[in-house]
Amino acid sequence: MRRVCFVLRVRPDRLTEYRARHAAVWPDMLAALRAAGWHDYSLHLHTDGLLVGHFRTEDLAASLAAMERTEVNARWQAEMAPFFEGLDGRRPDEGFTVLEEIFDLDAQLDALDSTERASASTQELS
Repeated sequence: MRRVCFVLRVRPDRLTEYRARHAAVWPDMLAALRAAGWHDYSLHLHTDGLLVGHFRTEDLAASLAAMERTEVNARWQAEMAPFFEGLDGRRPDEGFTVLEEIFDLDAQLDALDSTERASASTQELS
């Protein structure tokens, strides 16, 4: 499952309201996200407006397309767009920047464990 991290910038004068909106996201929006294949989705907001989102999905393009087909997403994006800087007319789900993952602790530990197991097996055969 792919881990996706993205960034957006919330307008500083809208931070309090943005937090409040996410304290109780519409139930039909939550259901749509899950049905579209978004898992372990969280948002982190810095006091300067930097918003970092993270979720897991089997297929990013498919999960975004599935959300695009829902009516609730169109309503949510329209309501959320005024909270953000730099969208240049795009919706928030079209304007976020996906960050490249450059480190994964679990993957490196798994690779290390695998290498150590292979080394141990080779030593046992010697």
